[in-house]
Amino acid sequence: MGKAEFIGMMAMLMALNALAIDIMLPALQQIGEALRVENVNERQFIVSSYLFGFGFAQLLYGPISDRFGRRKPMIFGLALYIVCSFAIVAVPSFSGLLILRFIQGAGAASTRVVTVSIVRDVFGGRAMAEVMSLIMMVFMIVPIIAPGTGQVIMLGGNWHMIFLFIGIMAIAILVWMMLRLPETLAPEDVRPLTLSSIIDGFRIVLTNRMALCYTISATFIFGALFGFINSAQQVYVGIYGLGHWFPVAFAAVAAFMSFSSFLNSRLVGRFGMRRLSHGSLLAFIAITALWLFVQLVGPQPMPFLLFLSFFGLAMFMFGWIGANFNSLAMEPLGHVAGTASSVLGFMSTVGGAAIGALIGQAFNGTALPMVAGFFSVSLVGLVFVLIAEKGKLFQPHNPRV
Repeated sequence: MGKAEFIGMMAMLMALNALAIDIMLPALQQIGEALRVENVNERQFIVSSYLFGFGFAQLLYGPISDRFGRRKPMIFGLALYIVCSFAIVAVPSFSGLLILRFIQGAGAASTRVVTVSIVRDVFGGRAMAEVMSLIMMVFMIVPIIAPGTGQVIMLGGNWHMIFLFIGIMAIAILVWMMLRLPETLAPEDVRPLTLSSIIDGFRIVLTNRMALCYTISATFIFGALFGFINSAQQVYVGIYGLGHWFPVAFAAVAAFMSFSSFLNSRLVGRFGMRRLSHGSLLAFIAITALWLFVQLVGPQPMPFLLFLSFFGLAMFMFGWIGANFNSLAMEPLGHVAGTASSVLGFMSTVGGAAIGALIGQAFNGTALPMVAGFFSVSLVGLVFVLIAEKGKLFQPHNPRV
């Protein structure tokens, strides 16, 4: 297939994960009411349970895809995602919903691990960062349109229809993948599926300072994003009373991230991953520090347009951090791409989900816990980048990265 189709397919495969989260944000209140959830913060578990399933299952897909190739694990994961989407329509209880969401996330984990492995099979260095940025640009279209799509579905039906919709979308993408995606794992990179081989692969990943530290840094930054997603409905609707306009505000910030990813794909070949990601991380810290100061000393609640401006600027920087940190972590691990993608994905997703859950559960009717969380995790992220780079920022190790 051509490069454009390849990027489109990889983006849509990864977008199924975002779709399973963002499309139902407008429905969290209705789901909670229908399944008799009394504590409003507990509705956030609909997101968290999915993320934990998504994170833990990544440990399995990497070694399996390094042994059996990329296609078969992806097909299995998508099938599991589809079955759970349709099963949730008939779920009778909130606990049953959370269990199915965990399993659905486990199926979706294949779209993260195997997709990154496929990209690493085909590209390396700045070329990988450029392709990942383009994938993220297309991928970010989903958060732009998903909440609005969920809102429209809710107007014409109920929350059950949302899960029918994502199941049908997954079927369409699965068929596309089965018809058009060849196997990308090179025969010489096939690894045996034995306990010793898996442990050795994990050892390679976890003892690589660059990969480990960039992944931990990304984990904390992703934790801020997950914290916002968990409490987005409460912030936009509960604090600012946006009601049906909530998807529009959510889409505006996602559009900043999508545009940022596009710019990164244009600039990374010229300036390199380190210069762009290190600069954007420092800018992220500065923006969130000012945001926190205004949150503490300014009027309560902060004027909505000011809040949205701070958030949009922070997420613009996030768009330059995510794809580059992921590519920097994967760069030295091409010979174990599947295992590397699974270990690094597990760490960033489960760790990010846990951090995000803490931020989300700290919601107290104001945006302060979220803003303070953004600033705090960015500082931790900087510490691990400094460890990875031995204290020197902005220094490319070679012309490719």
